[in-house]
Amino acid sequence: MARVLLLGVLPVAALLALTVASLAFGALNVPVGEVWRTLLGDAPTRTVENAIWSVRVPRTVLGVAAGAALGLSGALMQALTRNPLAEPGLLGVSAGAAFAIVVATGVLGLTSAYGYIWFAFAGALAASVLVYLMAGLGGSGATPVKLALAGVAVTSLLFSLTSAIVLDSPEALDRYRFWSAGSLANQGVGELLRVLPFLLAGAALALALAPSLNSLALGDDVATALGQRLGLVRALGVTAVTLLTGGAVAVIGPVVFVGLVVPHVARVLTQYAGIGPDYRWILPLSAVLAPCLLLAADVAGRLLARPAEIQAGILVAFIGGPFFIAMVRRRRLAEL
Repeated sequence: MARVLLLGVLPVAALLALTVASLAFGALNVPVGEVWRTLLGDAPTRTVENAIWSVRVPRTVLGVAAGAALGLSGALMQALTRNPLAEPGLLGVSAGAAFAIVVATGVLGLTSAYGYIWFAFAGALAASVLVYLMAGLGGSGATPVKLALAGVAVTSLLFSLTSAIVLDSPEALDRYRFWSAGSLANQGVGELLRVLPFLLAGAALALALAPSLNSLALGDDVATALGQRLGLVRALGVTAVTLLTGGAVAVIGPVVFVGLVVPHVARVLTQYAGIGPDYRWILPLSAVLAPCLLLAADVAGRLLARPAEIQAGILVAFIGGPFFIAMVRRRRLAEL
C-alpha cells in the first residue's frame, strides 16, 4: 500500500518542483520567494513580472500540456502496436505536420504561427488517417504489424517530399529547422489555447481506453474472447494518438523521444509498486512523467547556454538516450 501511495505522490511532487524551477531559472534567475510573490500579484520589479508572466508562465504551461500529450500518446502507441520501441511518430504524425508546415511556409507563403499551426495539425491528422487506411487494407484489418509498416512507408514518403520543398525554399528551410529541433521558446498562451481542445479530447479518449488496452495486451484472440472489438479499439486509439501528438507537435515540434522513453519508466514504477502493467496506471503516470522530462530539458537548455538557450528537443535526446539504453540493457539481462 505504501508503494502504491508513493507511486501516486512522488511523480506529482516532481512535476510541481520542475514547474517551479521552470518559472525561476533562465537568463534571469528569480528566487523562489519572488516567484510566489509575482504569481500572487506582488512582483518585486517590472522586469521580474514580465519575465514570469510574459515568458515563463506560457512556456511552462505549454511544456506541461504538450509533455502530457506526448507521454499519453507514446504509451497508447506502444499498447496498440504491442511494440516497446513504438512512438507517436510511427503513425506518420510528425512527418505529416512537417510536410504541412513547409507547404504552408514555402509554397503558400504563410509566416504567422497562427496560420501554420493549423496546417501542421491538419497534416498530422491527414497522415495518420492515411496510415490507418493503408493498414486496414486486406482481410485481417489494421493489425499492429501493418500499422507499423504503413507508418514507415508514409513517413518516408512525406520526409522525401518535405526535403524537396525545403531545398527549393529558404523561408521554408528556416522555419522547418527551428520547428524540427523541438522547443518551448517563443510560444504564447494563444498557441496552446488553439490546440488545447484537441489535447483534452485526446487525453479523455486515451484514458477511457485503458481497460481495453489491458485486454489488448493479452493478444488479439484473448481480447476478442473478452468481448473487445479490436477494430474499434484500434481506430479510437489512433484517433487519440493523432489528437494528442498532432496538437503537441504542431506547437513545439517533434520531441518524439518523450513518448518513447516515458512509458517504459511508468511500467517500471508500476512493477515496483506491485501493480503490474496496468494501463489504468501507466497512462496517468505517463501523462505526469513526460512533462517532468520535457521541463527538465527546457530548464537545462536555458542554464547551459545562458543567456542563449539550447532547444528542449536536443536536450531530451541527451537526457533520455543514455537512460533508455540502460533500461533496455537491464530488461535484456532480466530475460536471460
